[in-house]
Amino acid sequence: MAKYGEKAQKYVEKEMHEHKHEGKWKNRKQAIAVGLSEAREHGGKVPPPKKKK
Repeated sequence: MAKYGEKAQKYVEKEMHEHKHEGKWKNRKQAIAVGLSEAREHGGKVPPPKKKK
């Protein structure tokens, strides 16, 4: 079973494009985190964020 849904993939793809072409984010991980966060807000299939210790 897939960990992430199609909607989550689309949001991450959009953020990675902005990172690469517009320099919106400082690094890849930041762009991915923002994409997953937006997918969660819009009801995408994404596991909950990891808890900080």
